[in-house]
Amino acid sequence: MEIEICYEDAFIIAVNKPCNILVHHSYMARNMDAELTLLDLLEEQLSHKFFPLHRLDRKTSGLILLAKNRKDVSSFQDLFIQNKIEKTYYAIVRGHASDSGIIDSPVKGRDSNVYKEASTRFKKLNQITLEIPVHPYPNSRYSLLELKPKTGRLHQLRIHLNKINHPIIGDPKYGDRFHNRMYSSNFNCSNMFLHALTLEFKHPITGHITFVKSILPVHWAKIPIN
Repeated sequence: MEIEICYEDAFIIAVNKPCNILVHHSYMARNMDAELTLLDLLEEQLSHKFFPLHRLDRKTSGLILLAKNRKDVSSFQDLFIQNKIEKTYYAIVRGHASDSGIIDSPVKGRDSNVYKEASTRFKKLNQITLEIPVHPYPNSRYSLLELKPKTGRLHQLRIHLNKINHPIIGDPKYGDRFHNRMYSSNFNCSNMFLHALTLEFKHPITGHITFVKSILPVHWAKIPIN
């Protein structure tokens, strides 16, 4: 599998992570140690070791930034810690959502006993009604949303969209099993429809405003909503 490179300079690389690939092995993914990760694939493809600067869930596709040298990691991670990087995601969700809104709702951190403030802005870009019944309704409705998280909590977007009754299609943990089953049966697709589309930030070393964009995975073309 060849990983798409979306941006590269002397300090970082931005790649388009496919669905269903771990960024790296971790305690939370301890049962998948034999599986190749994004870091493994990149090292094999480019003969270089990289250092991830943030996280994407296994089932989330899209942009992820990696440093080329360990010494530069803290400079770029500060962008995420201080919310100085603008992240834009696309998601396909159940139902016809409001035109726009802000979801302010605390989300549990990696320490499951602690809730942290979390905020997500959303804007509806399109909606569709399919004449395919999904229990208990005679048809099925979906929205394409643009999401801009203002914080970066674990599973924030997935939790927030479920909170407003518009769970992401294909989400195995926070999604709707009836709609997930419909996509699997009718479109032969069990991937999650959450994609990290763009990143924009002031480069901490060069000082340049840097904008990076990725392309949507091929399974998004199965649904006439993009």
